[in-house]
Amino acid sequence: MADNLVIVESPTKAKTISKFLGSKYKVESSFGHVRDLPKSKLSVDTKNNFQPTYITIPKAKKRVTELKKLVKKAKTIILAPDEDREGEAIAWHLTKALELDPAKTKRIVFHEITKKAIEEALKNPRSLNSNLIDAQQARRILDRLVGYELSPLLWKKIYRGLSAGRVQSVALRLIVEKEKERQNFKPQEYWTLETIFRKSIPTSQDQSSNRNVGEKSQIFSALLIKINEKNTPELGLPNRKSTEEIVGDLKNGTYQVTGIKIQEVKRNPQAPFTTSSLVTEAASRLNFSTAQTMRIAQELYEGIDLGKKGQEGLITYMRTDSLNLSEEFLNKAQKFITSTYGKEYWAGSPRRFKTKSKAAQEAHEAVRPTEAINSPESIKKFLDARQFKLYDLIWRRAVASQMKEAQILQTTVEIKGQGQKKDYLFKATGSQVKFDGFLKLYPQRTSSETIPELEKNETLNLVKLSSQQHFTQPPARFSEGTLVKTLEKFGIGRPSTYVPIMITIQSRNYVRKDQNRRLYPTDVGVLVNDLLVKHFPEIVDIGFTAQLEDKLDKIAHGELSWTKTLDEFYWPFHENLENKEKEISKRELITESSDEICEKCNKPMVIKLGRFGKFLACSGYPDCKNTKGILNTIDLKCPKCIEGEVIERTTKKGRTFYGCSRYPDCDFATWQKPNGQKCPACQEALVETPSGIVKCSKCSWKEQKDNLK
Repeated sequence: MADNLVIVESPTKAKTISKFLGSKYKVESSFGHVRDLPKSKLSVDTKNNFQPTYITIPKAKKRVTELKKLVKKAKTIILAPDEDREGEAIAWHLTKALELDPAKTKRIVFHEITKKAIEEALKNPRSLNSNLIDAQQARRILDRLVGYELSPLLWKKIYRGLSAGRVQSVALRLIVEKEKERQNFKPQEYWTLETIFRKSIPTSQDQSSNRNVGEKSQIFSALLIKINEKNTPELGLPNRKSTEEIVGDLKNGTYQVTGIKIQEVKRNPQAPFTTSSLVTEAASRLNFSTAQTMRIAQELYEGIDLGKKGQEGLITYMRTDSLNLSEEFLNKAQKFITSTYGKEYWAGSPRRFKTKSKAAQEAHEAVRPTEAINSPESIKKFLDARQFKLYDLIWRRAVASQMKEAQILQTTVEIKGQGQKKDYLFKATGSQVKFDGFLKLYPQRTSSETIPELEKNETLNLVKLSSQQHFTQPPARFSEGTLVKTLEKFGIGRPSTYVPIMITIQSRNYVRKDQNRRLYPTDVGVLVNDLLVKHFPEIVDIGFTAQLEDKLDKIAHGELSWTKTLDEFYWPFHENLENKEKEISKRELITESSDEICEKCNKPMVIKLGRFGKFLACSGYPDCKNTKGILNTIDLKCPKCIEGEVIERTTKKGRTFYGCSRYPDCDFATWQKPNGQKCPACQEALVETPSGIVKCSKCSWKEQKDNLK
């Protein structure tokens, strides 16, 4: 039997660490948490300094028994859960569940699972950090008090099965308020001119021989900015009439370059990832959900089998709000960059970043690869497709942060248009990469075009001048990534809580995703939010919740008492709750009249709210129990049967799709919204994708945008 027993949370992590330790160490997993508050009751003594009563989690009992046997045989117990507050709490619960002797128990922490990091941690063991434990315990009890006292009120006043959470309720409020902004938004009409010029081909040249050689590079677009030296409206031209007048005036106009400005600008690389920036970028570039991103990151952190190298952790700890990079990584990144791309691609000195967040306290490094030399391509065969995509993103972002800034030539050209009635000024902007620098490794999207070589007073040919009507769009809904970014901005939640927040608000059916994977509130979500905002404003107040997060941070640093913090929050909350139970009327919350008549008893039907949204129920209940759903139509006949209506439906997981109201008699269904037209290739329904592309719901036909020839 090994002298030292090392206990971690996951079997994958245990397997990776085992590789680095000799026969004197036995590494075992607790398979996550082993103790928690029981689900059946509050288990917090509010009158006795909020003392909690923990139990061994039922599914963990067998594992605890096994670990106890191993503990008895070991001389030293080394607790090695993750390094954040939750990991510290897991270590503490293990000491209680396994009845560990403090004299032979040690705690080690590390930011990456590599041989060097593990060996260094073993050389520097410490005792458990009671401040971190208190902070995590305070969070757990706060959430239990809010959830277990507020949820029953929702059961009584709305319907059974609802629940309310402290931080999740703020996230829900942000989503609901965004939706109300969208509903109250009034579109404003504006018009734009699509103006495209071509550099003139000198008459002395053979035009036929030049027509197909680089002609596209001679074409560029420009924006109308002034009419008779007066700036055009910032939004755009106001209406069709004024726009068509301009088009008519310019059709036979002349165009001349009046100004050229070329300047060199430098673009610096972005900082390596924190948890929030990682989930935001993974959502944007990879279309990953927050939970998916963190699950894959956990796999990369805990270790991947690299063949002959064995199991190795590929990234540092992924729950972090720090932007720090270790000196060792900075040195290795420099060597990798100079040897792979050349000395000119290294920044010249280590580039260090500082977070703007005052709460950046949980971890000591940003999310980065454990080894710069482990390029994504070099280990691709050991990763599945999603692991590769996320590792590639993390590796590129971290290594690119140490590369030279990109040098970009920005060109601005002003063009005078002489119409029959007025003078016009157009502006064209373009950019050209002079030195790609970090962009070689971490390309960024750019909409800027290349402007051909032009000279002042040069005459240009007008290729295209067309007008287009637009309407201002309502503010965009949150994606999971932008919601996390907003929560972080306000100081709400922490790296370890972002995933639970996203999962909770969706699993409770308070929030769903539209076809663009954007978050919108359900009827239930709106009702719960409105009730909380009206009657429990402190629970969903952004500032109040952020202050509580700050207090938890102070508890973690030994600056506040966790029991005093709970005492200040709980009693005003509890008193208000008791008053609201008497004040809030269930009927005014959930029952609406309708124009529908019950086909079974001819009594009026009313609109009620259930777990899956609003539905119609007979007002004669309980004598008549007739109910039926409310169809969310999109004012379009079913393209398959022509009889039914296309309605918006939702899967059990909350994903929106479109189907026929006559289902199951008609099985028409599609993920994208039909536009009412038929495919020219196969005559099936055309749909519009989230990016605005029109395509066939069955075959491969899709709308081709006009390209200049």
